[in-house]
Amino acid sequence: MDTSGTYHVPVLLKQSVEGLVVDPDGVYVDATFGGGGHSREIVSLLSSKGHLYGFDQDADAMNNIINDDRFTFVYSNFRYMSNFMRWYGHEKVNGILADLGVSWHHFDDSTRGFSFRFEGPIDMRMNQKEGVKASDILNDYPEERLAQLFWLYGELQNGRQIAQAIGRARKNSRLETVTQLLDTIRPVIGREREKKDTAKLFQALRMEVNHEVDALREMLTGAVGLLDKGGRLVVITYHSIEDRMVKNLMKSGNIEGEIKTDFYGNREVPFKAIGKPVVPDAAEQAANPRSRSAKLRIAERV
Repeated sequence: MDTSGTYHVPVLLKQSVEGLVVDPDGVYVDATFGGGGHSREIVSLLSSKGHLYGFDQDADAMNNIINDDRFTFVYSNFRYMSNFMRWYGHEKVNGILADLGVSWHHFDDSTRGFSFRFEGPIDMRMNQKEGVKASDILNDYPEERLAQLFWLYGELQNGRQIAQAIGRARKNSRLETVTQLLDTIRPVIGREREKKDTAKLFQALRMEVNHEVDALREMLTGAVGLLDKGGRLVVITYHSIEDRMVKNLMKSGNIEGEIKTDFYGNREVPFKAIGKPVVPDAAEQAANPRSRSAKLRIAERV
């Protein structure tokens, strides 16, 4: 697929949107607006009474705002979703969609530092107006903390060796560019695992920079109270850490996956799963390589 000029190719578009919109008159949230692909499909299914709120913390996403009275763009991290929806006058919504993948736009913009395919600054901030850059983490975190980060968010078995290599390199000069980082870690990871381990390293840094786990935890926890009875929670995940959090919440109502019971021993579970997890078919994976690790989960508020 030629992705030049493409902000983002929506993953599992039909399955996710059809699983979300249960009431054309309802109020919905696209927690990860991005290029607006999912949002446009959602709006197309709404009646004149329905409304969609699209959240994104990246100012670039504003270029994709949908010109429709049934759509409102919210320039914010989705961790504040519940607060914003109350501010807009909605105590409950009928559905929440979150596509947790990184867009083509971010990977293909060399100035953002999300991809190791291009030379550029190691930034990785979704919101470029605040927060520390990935280069700050590489240069300022103690080696032990870097090693823990690489294992926790990247599942890198050689994370400690990578952290030590970074520690040695930054004694001479700060690591500020993609090339500097690649030159530093290449002797440690070896040619046969270079692409896979480098991808895991960049994932770990991106997740730390943007506090992705904490933000997802807050969004999912807030969704329990925000969804109306019969409302749908639709989430597309791309790696085991976020998928485990989503699976646990849909199974138990909390991120830890702990089933709670009432005084009489009855299970208190706020969701019921709708079907089995869905993965892209061979055709979609071939057309959109970034969909290969995607997994769609849908649950209904009971």
